[in-house]
Amino acid sequence: MSTDTSGLTQLGQSTDLPQTPDEAVLERVPQPRKGERYLVRFTAPEFTSLCPLTGQPDFAHIMIDYVPRDWLVESKSLKLFLGAFRNHGAFHEDCSVMIGQRLRDLLEPEWLRIGAYWYPRGGIPIDVFWQSAPKPGDMWIPDQGVPPYRGRG
Repeated sequence: MSTDTSGLTQLGQSTDLPQTPDEAVLERVPQPRKGERYLVRFTAPEFTSLCPLTGQPDFAHIMIDYVPRDWLVESKSLKLFLGAFRNHGAFHEDCSVMIGQRLRDLLEPEWLRIGAYWYPRGGIPIDVFWQSAPKPGDMWIPDQGVPPYRGRG
């Protein structure tokens, strides 16, 4: 079974990291298992962005789960999109929800959730959770497996 990749602009070639998340091009490919329901998970344990007030780096463990309909996110474009936050100044909540909304708008999945487990600054971790719709009750959706903060290691 082959997947049409003819419209992709980043896969298979050298691609510079976008300067901002808004400049990042998220790409999608047709879902090759039409009619089959399954969960896709991406884990980004070394996500970084910048505090919009101090410019200090913030770090998070990002978990993205989704149940596709017609589209899958192309993983290189997702990596470049997430990497574009490295120099982006925004609060944890804004970064987390922005990622979820961009993916929802691109993929139009049956369901998508993001768990953003931010490491502490000032002694307080901030965890942000967002989902596009109610969790499907008839699917196995594993726990994200990120422990409550105790060093998160």
